[in-house]
Amino acid sequence: MPILPPSLDDRRFDDLVEDLIARIPAHTPEWTNPRLGDPGRTLIELFAWLGDALLYRANLIPERQRLVFLKLLGMGLKPAQPARCIVSLAFAQATELGAHTLGPYGTVKAPLPFETLAETTVLPLTGEAYMKRRLTATERARRADVLHGLQRIHGLSGTPQGYETTPLFVQGQAVADGVDVFAQSADRALWIALLAPLAPTPEGQPAVNAAVTLAMGTGGGGLPALLSVGVVPALSRPAPLDTVSAPTPVPVLWELSTRGRNARVADYLTLGVQTGTDTSGGLARAGTLRLQLPGQREIWAPSNNVGQNPLAGVGDNPPRLDDPERGARLVAWLRLRPQPGENVSSLKLAWIGINAAELDQRTTITGRVLGASNGAGSQSFALPLGSVDADTLEVQVEAPGQGYQAWTRVDDLAAVSADAAVAREATAYELDAEAGTLRFGDGLRGKVPEREMRIRLKRGRFGGGRAGNLPASSLTELRAKHLDDSNAPAIQVLQPLAAGGGEDAETLALAEKRIPARLRHRDRAVTEEDYSRLAAEAPGIDLGRVEVLPRFKPQDRRFNVPGVVTVMGLPAAALQPAPNPRPDRPFIERLHAHLAARVPLATELYVIGCDYVPLGIAVAVQLRDGFARDKVLLDVREALRRLLWPLAPGGLDRQGWPLGRGVRSRELEVEVSRVDGVDELRGISLFQRNGDNWQALPTIASDGAQILGLQRWQLPELLSVVAVEGTAPPSNLDALPNPFAVGNAVAVPVVPELC
Repeated sequence: MPILPPSLDDRRFDDLVEDLIARIPAHTPEWTNPRLGDPGRTLIELFAWLGDALLYRANLIPERQRLVFLKLLGMGLKPAQPARCIVSLAFAQATELGAHTLGPYGTVKAPLPFETLAETTVLPLTGEAYMKRRLTATERARRADVLHGLQRIHGLSGTPQGYETTPLFVQGQAVADGVDVFAQSADRALWIALLAPLAPTPEGQPAVNAAVTLAMGTGGGGLPALLSVGVVPALSRPAPLDTVSAPTPVPVLWELSTRGRNARVADYLTLGVQTGTDTSGGLARAGTLRLQLPGQREIWAPSNNVGQNPLAGVGDNPPRLDDPERGARLVAWLRLRPQPGENVSSLKLAWIGINAAELDQRTTITGRVLGASNGAGSQSFALPLGSVDADTLEVQVEAPGQGYQAWTRVDDLAAVSADAAVAREATAYELDAEAGTLRFGDGLRGKVPEREMRIRLKRGRFGGGRAGNLPASSLTELRAKHLDDSNAPAIQVLQPLAAGGGEDAETLALAEKRIPARLRHRDRAVTEEDYSRLAAEAPGIDLGRVEVLPRFKPQDRRFNVPGVVTVMGLPAAALQPAPNPRPDRPFIERLHAHLAARVPLATELYVIGCDYVPLGIAVAVQLRDGFARDKVLLDVREALRRLLWPLAPGGLDRQGWPLGRGVRSRELEVEVSRVDGVDELRGISLFQRNGDNWQALPTIASDGAQILGLQRWQLPELLSVVAVEGTAPPSNLDALPNPFAVGNAVAVPVVPELC
């Protein structure tokens, strides 16, 4: 028997009308004909309608009670999450030649409030990334005579390895697919040219360079400055069954060029990363770090003029810049290379820059009085805004004769201490981060603020939401203060990548859906359903589908391995042509981190993407009269694509094609037959990939039925589907156009650039 909530009053509109009409003889006997359309009958129906609405509301659990129930379960609504991004800063005025150290929480001019997260130093420098690109075999063969001549000129004993000085991330723009700065370079290094501002006249450039070198070596306060570097690794998608562990720091050296044994040869000083400033986790994720620069006298770069310096760009020297203007502005080179003895052959970067800062979409509020205590227990005070960052919240309560005193945030006042005496005097409060409210103790569980004593917000950061996921170049200007609270000069912002990670605050309806799951799994993953429900609650990812494969070890493609649980996750995506949705590395890392904290101690947890098996389909149909040919054939292709889509509304049950279920031609025939305008199905053929070609699947029955077999961890990926009107489907997909190609695209020839 189903559990149904009781109705406090089950009367409806018709019942109320009948009840009111039945009372007419007792109250107004002279009214003998309450017919439809009578003014009195109209009033009766009006009040019956109002009464019906009131009863409907009364039979529902009020929103306040639902909120109280969530609080009893310890399930507050999840606050909004802020969007984040890495930006590069530069002085708006080229005449600014000093070093400026900015305090955190500088505000950025943008459609939504963004702030810097940490202290950063802005130097009067521009950073341009270069790589000594290794020549290809063809280029080496074509330039063999040149390389041989250079070997004789420079007196090289070893084999010359030619390279081209190649600029990276031109004009500060990111490269979405990334550049492997170690694997593609001749010296396994990335070089950043530190350039001074352009002087008004060429004669004044040495003086500008000297002022910039002074700013780098003294930092404006007598000590060498800190160089802020922003790094965004290009994270590739893991292979289908690859497991992703926690990001591993990349062992690298940061070096600055200095004078070598003579004016033609550069030497290098190793720069240390200041402790506590590396938010990139050792170049494993997007973040910033600060490098300690040497003194002014140690900062130097060799000349790029081959007339003055024949060894420019040769050997271990920095790459040669053939642009005279850049060469005149060059102050020093920053080199990034693997640590000696470490087997680091690859480092793929989407962007790197100097004068970098990390931003998030929040705003800081300080020194705000929230109200005064009335001396009662369990008082609540509202913060200025909702979705507060609990880690940055500082609350003070006024104490008689002592001024404002800091109080401590706790998750549950009822569990503040097992000692009753300690619990009564605990200066603590509870926080509802989503609603932005504080609740103080009742005298037994937490101290009550003294009567007429004020509650003060010392500092707090508020904000977040999907609206903060702004595209690149949306942020343009920074207003910040120095560490001494004086105003910093005007600063421009270069945003190379879109801001991401912003999520809206959880709604009451979504929180209510978590109640049954919370009561079942109690924030612990034990059963398959626990893993599925907890994965759906993982923050920072948009999960479209999750599958739990118990006792499956993905590296070995083997089941029945004790103590192993594998979770397959796919990102949410709308129904679209191939390719199917695939998780990237941050998606898998976040899902793994969320689940790993909730699995039993002895469980071996793996989080993977999906292993897709390519599939091609050819189908022939006969059309009914009166239906447009192209429209029907398009509907046939769309029906097949929807059926085989891995997410909802795909699959036989519209929850996505079942994991590991083979694709049978007979099931596809049923789907095609349901399309409006199809009179008869004349044939259907399934194809599998064989290298770069399509190969027809073998038949499994005399009637020509086919099946694409799948393993228990695989799903089909429909890469090509062709629907024709005729008596038989095409027997070869290789000669047919791709039906998923862009419909309005026109192929045109282009002339390659040759010199």
